[in-house]
Amino acid sequence: MTRSPDREQQLAAAYARCAAIAAEHGRSYHLATRLLPADRRPAVHALYAAARTADDLVDQPGPDPAADLAAWSTAVLTDLEKGWSDDPVRLALVDTYRRYDIAVEHLVDFLAAMTSDLEVTGYATMDALDRYMWGSAAVIGLQVLPVLGTARGVPRAEAEPYAIALGEAFQLTNFLRDVGEDIDRGRVYLPADRMAAHGVTREQLAQKRHDARFADLMREMVAAVRRRYDDAAPGTALLARESRDCVRAATALYGGILREIERADYRVLDRRVSVSRPRRLAVFARRLTAAQLARVSVTMAKPNRRSSTGA
Repeated sequence: MTRSPDREQQLAAAYARCAAIAAEHGRSYHLATRLLPADRRPAVHALYAAARTADDLVDQPGPDPAADLAAWSTAVLTDLEKGWSDDPVRLALVDTYRRYDIAVEHLVDFLAAMTSDLEVTGYATMDALDRYMWGSAAVIGLQVLPVLGTARGVPRAEAEPYAIALGEAFQLTNFLRDVGEDIDRGRVYLPADRMAAHGVTREQLAQKRHDARFADLMREMVAAVRRRYDDAAPGTALLARESRDCVRAATALYGGILREIERADYRVLDRRVSVSRPRRLAVFARRLTAAQLARVSVTMAKPNRRSSTGA
């Protein structure tokens, strides 16, 4: 469908707004997306900004967070059906969903997970946490996968389990980093049975009491999250060549948070660990040349593919 110049400008402004949100709130993600071809970056920014907007309605709530989230959810689904929005974040999301043929069910499941955060304050087991993460993390991986693309001859379905595992690994990393912040919001994303096995209670988390038992619990959880990264690793080779270095960088940056947690002796109750800016830039620099070479290689191969099919 041909759009008017005014609508094209509105869409460009919407994507620019999403890029600004990603740059402000998702420093590691935003840096990694710079390794993507320029035409793929806006869609990743749109997906991030939409997720961040809904998440903020839950984590930084107004007087009636349930009503605010319900209204935003209704609006974005209505906009998706219409194919347009007057809200910049929702507009960029609608365009991304349509451009990359992303299943609307992923958005519905994500919004359901955000809604559950308003009511559910903990998870009894890792299996229960995994069920929550279907909507909060797995579907994020499934949304991003069409934007990244798969290697020639690789069906999207083959790459999906790895995208799910990586989305979960990123989410679990956030959970371990943000234990102190989450308990202040009344939520715990550490499985209750694992906490009990180590003698750690919600009251201890709320009081921000770090001790050997909590360190042991976190050590076990860090190892579990690393196994999730290992599960996701084979999927990188299934992606389009020009997208792989972005994923490698994001994995290194988020995996680096686990190292920072260890270096802090698992003291995350009263502080927020992060990967330093020099470290982030070093990861980006290591991947930059490979990403540029991949783009050049793909660009040079395109005429060959056209000629091989015949005119």
